[in-house]
Amino acid sequence: MATAVTVPAVPDSGVDVRALARRAGALSPVLAVIALLLVPGGGGAQGGTGGTGTVADAASGLLVLICLVRVLRGGTRPLTRAAAVVLGLPVLGICLAAITSHDPAASLPGVARYLQIFVLVPAAVLLTIRDRRDFAVIAWGLVAFALLQGAVGVVQYLTGTGASYQGEDVRAVGTFGATDVMGMATVVAYGLIVAAGIALGSGPGRVRTAALVCAGLLFVPLVLSFSRGAWIATVLACAIQLLLAGVRRAARVTLVAAALGVVLVGGLGIGSEMVEERVASITQVAAAPDQSVTDRYTMWAAAGRMWRAEPVTGVGLKGFPQYRDSNASLALSSGSDTAGAGAAFARQPLLSPHNMYLLVLSEQGLVGLLALAGSWVALLVGALRRQRLGADCALVATGLLVWQLIDFFYADIGGPSTVLMSVVFGLAAWWSLAEVRRA
Repeated sequence: MATAVTVPAVPDSGVDVRALARRAGALSPVLAVIALLLVPGGGGAQGGTGGTGTVADAASGLLVLICLVRVLRGGTRPLTRAAAVVLGLPVLGICLAAITSHDPAASLPGVARYLQIFVLVPAAVLLTIRDRRDFAVIAWGLVAFALLQGAVGVVQYLTGTGASYQGEDVRAVGTFGATDVMGMATVVAYGLIVAAGIALGSGPGRVRTAALVCAGLLFVPLVLSFSRGAWIATVLACAIQLLLAGVRRAARVTLVAAALGVVLVGGLGIGSEMVEERVASITQVAAAPDQSVTDRYTMWAAAGRMWRAEPVTGVGLKGFPQYRDSNASLALSSGSDTAGAGAAFARQPLLSPHNMYLLVLSEQGLVGLLALAGSWVALLVGALRRQRLGADCALVATGLLVWQLIDFFYADIGGPSTVLMSVVFGLAAWWSLAEVRRA
């Protein structure tokens, strides 16, 4: 399969239905991964590599298999040398951590999960995308899925059928349930970032207008997710997209976004009191942290102690839960409370530090962190360097990567929505690593 792809100009008018159907058919393995996230699964919200597989995970495995068959039948080198190095770099830390683990057999599921999310599925998505139109189809697929999840989340808030938050079942979680409260927030944030990138791009006016409307609609469920980490990552990612699109446009859009926020939260009262308290809590993480913040700080400290004990290769994949109690202080609670959204009250065990960098550092050591983070940084640099080849793709890819790298300070892999992360990395990898040239 050739990796050299041409970036054609987006037509201003006329739609070839048959060509669109063929394109959707070729991309169906990727779109199926997104769509099948609607099917409930048993993944839970266990951090790190915990949880069982879902139908979407199975679809991602099928995507990799289909891509492998296409590569073998094509008889050409599937990836450029740079792409092979960047996407293959995490394999070094993952395999080394598994080999040096105190319990290599227990680390094997972690090896499979990390390879799925950060190597195999991104590579398969990269090889599946042929040109900018394919990129756009998958990007709009993310937006459509985010709108659907966001609509469910808004209904949950309005009807009091969401996850429990401050004693009320109002937290918007979409179809992911109370055990994966970050799932909907992540999906909606992805959709908003994609829509913002398209709206700020150079495509046809009607496309940019539609994207702007979608971004405005997705703002509401993002607010109602009450996810501080998603809020921070979204604001910073959008700010970088705005700056890349131009300072003047950034100033205008910032004013419009601020006015929209005032109208929705202040004027219409969409979760105003709870949102205000949640925003205020961001500045209280040091002075008067709540229990969730205390737990997070305690697990961060525990991850640091694990790394100091095994600085080069870490304690091994899936090792954080095993070594948590021996490294954590008494400030750590027994778990987080989950309830609502159709689920009974339960205590969710704290099985990861909720910081991807510290999770990798504790389980894979410095070698694993440098390999994995180095791959992500290379993708981001590649996306920024190619901005002149297409503003739309560059803004979308850069925004998604920036959002994910910032969110990793507050979250890690775990839960059914994790597989969507691999699609996002693949989308960004195509723009960063494929041999793209202007038509």
